[in-house]
Amino acid sequence: MKLLFASDSFKGSLTSRQTIELLTKAAHEVFGDCETDGVSVADGGEGTVDAVVAAQDGKTVQCSVHDPLMQTIESSYGVIDDNQAVIEMAAASGLTLVPENLRNPMNTTTFGTGELILDALNRGYRKISIAIGGSATNDGGMGCARALGVRFLDKDGNELEGYGRDLINVNEIDASGLDERLRLCNLTVMCDVKNPLCGKDGATMTFGAQKGAAPCDLEKLEEGMCHYRDVINKSFGIDCDNIEGAGAAGGLGAALCVFLHGTMKSGIENVLDIIHFDERLSGVDLVITGEGRTDWQSCFGKVMQGVGLRAKAKGIPVLGLSGSLGKGAMDICSCGISSLMTTVNSPMSLEDAMKNAETLYYEAAVRMFRTVRTGMDLNRNLS
Repeated sequence: MKLLFASDSFKGSLTSRQTIELLTKAAHEVFGDCETDGVSVADGGEGTVDAVVAAQDGKTVQCSVHDPLMQTIESSYGVIDDNQAVIEMAAASGLTLVPENLRNPMNTTTFGTGELILDALNRGYRKISIAIGGSATNDGGMGCARALGVRFLDKDGNELEGYGRDLINVNEIDASGLDERLRLCNLTVMCDVKNPLCGKDGATMTFGAQKGAAPCDLEKLEEGMCHYRDVINKSFGIDCDNIEGAGAAGGLGAALCVFLHGTMKSGIENVLDIIHFDERLSGVDLVITGEGRTDWQSCFGKVMQGVGLRAKAKGIPVLGLSGSLGKGAMDICSCGISSLMTTVNSPMSLEDAMKNAETLYYEAAVRMFRTVRTGMDLNRNLS
């Protein structure tokens, strides 16, 4: 019997790699001599670089960039081979980089994300994937584009810095200075939201408040984003409200598509392609996947959905082992997951569950594999 382990991380408690180690130990305890394989996975959000680097035996590259408040920080991204780089925009422009008392997307920029891309270009990487979750920004991607040579000018011809507050003042966009190496790039944008740039479902009104924008700031940012959208449409003939995902990461999705000609792709699908997941399914009898919490959202671009559907296409059963189950958790069964099990073994607080995550996960894995073994025994008895 061959088992493949491909679980998301359990935020704050277990990494994807740790789940592989614990599942491997439990499988050998229950089945004895069995073949196991494991691959770190992520859905294009937090942990994507770590998962891809671990799965492909890649490495991380360190570089100095500017954070959302334009303070110099040390950041990093992953490289898979001599041509391929994987970037998390949150590593330069993420919400966690901004102290809570300073969070306001009027005053943040994606400039550092552009610097990460620039560093990758300088090192010769031409196949670049960018995960755009977890941003602190609502600048329409101006900062990122500016770091790569695009100029945003006000009515007097002065160059704008590219903060959220600058959206309303964009009068002209000069893309003639865009780094020419980008023309030679295959740029993939890992994004699982479909929000347009503007409107009630757009970047500002959907995500602005959680980034620290007060109600009055939301009105100004939305007015600015609509103005920015119209300038882009006038200059390039592209209506960003017709681009699914343009509103992701405070409009960074729009800039990556319009200025850098990036291609939007599901984060989990892109990750699974990068790590050659389909090839890893060869000869596999059972796949184990999971995540910290499974609920109705798990069917929309998350690890369990991606893994389940890939395995289902090859007729391989999949079991899910998660930290907890929420509303609509069993919806994931429509995505190739046969059944679900949780790690908790009694009523407990989240704090206790996270503190004892390794022990709980291992014991749950043993219970799960013993159930599988019972099914195997039953099948033999009925044959």
